Amino acid sequence: MSDETSIESDIEAAIRENHPALITYITAGDPSLEDTKEYVEALDRGGSDLIELGLPFSEPIAEGPTIQAAINRALDAGTTPQGFFELVDDIETEAPLLVMTYYNMILQYGSEPDVKPFVERAAEAGLSGIIVPDLPAEESEPLRAACDDHGLDLVFIVAPTTEGERLETIMSQVSGFAYVQARLGTTGARANVSGATHDSLARLSEYDVPKAVGFGVSEGDHAAEIIEAGADGVIVGSALIDLIASSDDPSDAIDALEAKAAELKRGARRGTENEADEEVAPEPEQP
Repeated sequence: MSDETSIESDIEAAIRENHPALITYITAGDPSLEDTKEYVEALDRGGSDLIELGLPFSEPIAEGPTIQAAINRALDAGTTPQGFFELVDDIETEAPLLVMTYYNMILQYGSEPDVKPFVERAAEAGLSGIIVPDLPAEESEPLRAACDDHGLDLVFIVAPTTEGERLETIMSQVSGFAYVQARLGTTGARANVSGATHDSLARLSEYDVPKAVGFGVSEGDHAAEIIEAGADGVIVGSALIDLIASSDDPSDAIDALEAKAAELKRGARRGTENEADEEVAPEPEQP
């Protein structure tokens, strides 16, 4: 964790106080900014402890087909950074909010290329952190410094192949939580939890920062397995966007999102119960 962050941030506090944490993601502006406000507040009611809002970018390299389609719908609906921040201004949730977007959106927000205007506006809107999938930790100092100045966390993604010096660099820069990528490839709901998840959590166990697993998580059983494996939180996005895309009426999506968040939160809690059961399991009787 960055040495400058001596006081527990809103994000880290939310994870530790609500452990195991549910972190949810939807794309802002899909299908409209007005609907997004209702969806975010439904996720909050359902039990989300942190909520990521995707700021649409035309080249989302880390995203699978589901989130790519949501981003395209949001862009077609006219979603802009200005509209995004006005949306965040209006959202009322217990859960802290993060923005997930790409570096060019941050760099080009002001009148000239500079990360500071975006970070300043993010803090003014009440966001608690930023996730930038295409920003290497080795090149993150300008954004890291701006986030520190405005009290925002900068969250990095740790891939299954990240190790050695690069892992040390990421973990020395990350704040809030480490976003543990469950599998290689792009985002998207999957039928099971990748074995790479267990390996990654074991590799990161020595670092004193919360770890949350994303990419492919879609069901309560997935959440339980991931928490039982040692994660502090689970991150779910594509499964929620599927609910939005398949709902004929926004009110149906609101109900579905709230129910799905509740299911996932129950699953995460079940993971801690499974972990506790293993710790107190009696020794087998000797024949």
